[in-house]
Amino acid sequence: MLMTRRDFLQSSLAAAGAAGLPLPKAPLAIKKGLVFDMVPGKLPYADRFKLVRDAGFQVVQALTEPDQRKAEDMKTAADAATIRIDSVMNVDHWRYPLSSSDPTVVEKSLSGMRTSLQNAKLWGADAVLLVPAVVNPQTSYRDAWTRSQAQVRKLLPLAEQLKVVIAIEEVWNRFLLSPLEMAQYIGEFHSPWIRAWFDVGNVVLYGYPQDWIRTLGKAIVKVHLKDFKRTENGYAWVNLGDGDVDWPAVRQAFADIGYDGSVIAELEQGDEQYLRDVSRRIDRLLLG
Repeated sequence: MLMTRRDFLQSSLAAAGAAGLPLPKAPLAIKKGLVFDMVPGKLPYADRFKLVRDAGFQVVQALTEPDQRKAEDMKTAADAATIRIDSVMNVDHWRYPLSSSDPTVVEKSLSGMRTSLQNAKLWGADAVLLVPAVVNPQTSYRDAWTRSQAQVRKLLPLAEQLKVVIAIEEVWNRFLLSPLEMAQYIGEFHSPWIRAWFDVGNVVLYGYPQDWIRTLGKAIVKVHLKDFKRTENGYAWVNLGDGDVDWPAVRQAFADIGYDGSVIAELEQGDEQYLRDVSRRIDRLLLG
């Protein structure tokens, strides 16, 4: 009986495993995307989404758009280019942190998140990124924790109604400084509509991305890709693969937790050649 190609591959893999040989890496079932601001903003929406597609990306993360007409135009252009807007980056949480003691500031933050959640529903996105709190001389760590959780709980009914996840990101806000803390913070909501947005580059200064990935595990709903390099004079944000991130370890950690969401490059803006290079780097480091 003739052996098919599939049979041959299966028998070869089995033989390699039996012999103790290293098996080839299986491609990760991950969708490749970028923050929409990486695409030149002077172009019309149709051209920007076409450029995203031509550069090799499948999805984008768009910023909050309070103008309903513009939001609808973005949806039309994305659909025409067969690009999915799969997530929203809330834009008001730094100016108006949910952890503020000022009710006016907090209400502005809540309003921005409600707009972001409605954008997500319109665009067909399933997650909104939220920086939940900022620790500063006026806001203690404890207050940042309790105040932000109280405000995020006010958003849960809308998130559940719209079926959009609120994705908490770890950033340089002096808050959620370990994966154990972040897992606890998210777990205390006891809700499937609060999960983690993990940024690979943000933790390199004080931790290891692969450790965070395994600790957060299935709580991770989306991922930002950045790279970070320590230098004699401090540090620098660099292109993917040019910094201190241990990408093979990161790739293995994603495989270990069975991550199958999207990875969103969050880098500088650039032209088509630059975006194609970023796309190839993601393929080489994570997906190939």
